[in-house]
Amino acid sequence: MSVVGVDFGTLNTVIAVARNRGVDVITNEVSNRATPSLVGFGPKSRYLGEPAKTQEISNLKNTVSSLKRLAGRTLNDPDVQVEQQFVSAPLVDVNGQVGAEVTYLGKKEKFTGTQLVSMFLSKVKSTASAELKLPVSDIVMSVPAWFTDIQRRSLMDAAEIAGLKLLRLMNDTTAAALGYGITKLDLPTAEEKPRRVAFIDIGHSNYTCSIVEFKKGELTVKSTAYDRHFGGRDFDKALVDHLAAEFKEKYKIDINTNPKALVRVHAAAEKLKKILSANQQAPVNIESLMNDVDVATMMTREGLETLVEPLLKRAHVPLEAALAEAKLKVEDIDIIELVGGCTRVPALKDRIQKFFGKTLSFTLNQDEAIARGCAFSCAILSPVFRVRDFAIHDIVNYPIEFTWEKSPDIPDEDTSLTVFNKGNVMPSTKILTFYRKEPFQLEAKYAKPELLPGKVNPWIGRFSVKGVKADSKDDFMICKLKARLNLHGILNVEQGYYVEDMEVEEPIPEEKKDDEKKDPDAMDTEAAEKPKTRKVKKQVRKGDLPIVSGTSSLDEQSKQTAAEQESSMIMEDKLVADTEEKKNELETYIYDMRNKIDDQYSEFASEDEKTKLKAKLETVEEWLYDEGDDSTKAIYISKMDEIRGLAGPIAQRYFDKVEEERQAAQAIAEAEAAKKREMAEAARKAAMAQEAASKDEEMTDAETIKPDEVSEPEEKK
Repeated sequence: MSVVGVDFGTLNTVIAVARNRGVDVITNEVSNRATPSLVGFGPKSRYLGEPAKTQEISNLKNTVSSLKRLAGRTLNDPDVQVEQQFVSAPLVDVNGQVGAEVTYLGKKEKFTGTQLVSMFLSKVKSTASAELKLPVSDIVMSVPAWFTDIQRRSLMDAAEIAGLKLLRLMNDTTAAALGYGITKLDLPTAEEKPRRVAFIDIGHSNYTCSIVEFKKGELTVKSTAYDRHFGGRDFDKALVDHLAAEFKEKYKIDINTNPKALVRVHAAAEKLKKILSANQQAPVNIESLMNDVDVATMMTREGLETLVEPLLKRAHVPLEAALAEAKLKVEDIDIIELVGGCTRVPALKDRIQKFFGKTLSFTLNQDEAIARGCAFSCAILSPVFRVRDFAIHDIVNYPIEFTWEKSPDIPDEDTSLTVFNKGNVMPSTKILTFYRKEPFQLEAKYAKPELLPGKVNPWIGRFSVKGVKADSKDDFMICKLKARLNLHGILNVEQGYYVEDMEVEEPIPEEKKDDEKKDPDAMDTEAAEKPKTRKVKKQVRKGDLPIVSGTSSLDEQSKQTAAEQESSMIMEDKLVADTEEKKNELETYIYDMRNKIDDQYSEFASEDEKTKLKAKLETVEEWLYDEGDDSTKAIYISKMDEIRGLAGPIAQRYFDKVEEERQAAQAIAEAEAAKKREMAEAARKAAMAQEAASKDEEMTDAETIKPDEVSEPEEKK
């Protein structure tokens, strides 16, 4: 059974697996430890991950990025309009969700954000399976802490469509905190003061700060604050805008009118930013950017810091918010741990260090810490792995309230209640009590819509409670509903039941004094007194109440349809890959056979056979580069068989000769080995004979001297 953690990023995705008594980050098909979070569409198949990145510039309108930030959103959301600046494919409305319109298999197709994420997760699944040589099913995946219920449900649906079981959706900084804490052996005990660590994650598009308290065997998130539009891509955009203005003035070209040129400048800006993180200055050179114009310029680190100063001025905001929410001061924080690629920017590190007044810590791998934490979480949740017990107490980021219609029989009844407050521990379960005589409904929504990202609908779900009726005395039914905010951060009303007030007898506990205690060795002479009881009113569960839930999750039929469509596309991709493999195999075979017929196979073929084979090779090669360039797998196989029909007998003669020579060489080697064995045996026998002769000689010498012949020395007279 596989245990996989996935850091699903805006730019790249990192996959980690638990194995070999630890956690490893696995590489993809081109040996990279991070896979581009991209989905592309072509005339024959899709491009997922690395292939999508390879063809991005030549296929901009059909390549979709920022997959995570599109899931569960609507087209009119201001945040989605921001994403359109970074997504080259046109974003459209698909049944109320944002999606992308692309050309796939020669036809215009629209795919929702959920479907696009499921396509990429299929790639994650195949990459992990190829590395582990096992089928992959269970994963834990990271999400930004600010994701809402509808966004989280969208990712859950996407995983299910891709054939994955999502054991947990884990907040990014919580995953990093788990990876940090589970390996530490020096955490304070329950009686000691907890260790407080600020985890700061600045990635491609998000800036998050979480204050986490550690004790032996557990972590507790005290607060989380974030800036949803602060990350590496915003630094890149500042550079691109500067370079666009410079190129327009210096070279009279406007890259904003040319999407391909704009993408190339974005790539150059990202590379420049990374170089300037380690150097004081760096050049920018792009050949034939547009209109056959080569561009070149120089940028200093100081110049970059001036460009991004508006961003750097916002660096303290999430830090202050996190401390305020946790009711802590800067001096209360013991360690400041940084993760995320953008934390390599020197100016940003400097601002964060000045804010805390402490040296920053980089003990975690900045690019892989979150994926490793997810893999640890997956191992904890998996029954297969034995992991050190480590409790995770995350928090609710948005307050959630329930509303309902007022009962006509209870005129002064409240119609709303905030059930989960911001900062409450998650996962969490609350029991709601209602007095009703007939079925009723209640709705869950976010209590403070102004806190939500963009214009996300605060509505979470509607829950209809069935089977409610008045009792025989026309009195209320006492209805109990179990509302649960689960470990994914998703809300559900999981269970409904009704209770009745009943009188039950319960024993009254007796406290005996020491002098009244019986001697254990004394004999019982009196009958034991009957224990005293009392009657108390208790609510006794009498039956279940069916609940019909209406949420933003896809219904089973829609998920089944999407899963079937995904399977069909996977098969299409596989067929195209297999066809391309057979085409390359045929091309390689042609070149290989052409070389061998005049070299290795020359003496094994007649001139007539050589002529026919060369003619066939030339004919197939011409066909391959003409109408055969876009043929089917079966035709490539048949063309290969045609060549093999002519080349087979020649190759067989060659292999027969090789086998004959091999057998002859083997016979010679065996004869030499037998001869060596005979010589060795003869030498051994000679040595044994010599040893026996020497022993006989020693015995003969011993027999010539008899004991009675030995004279005693004469006594001195």
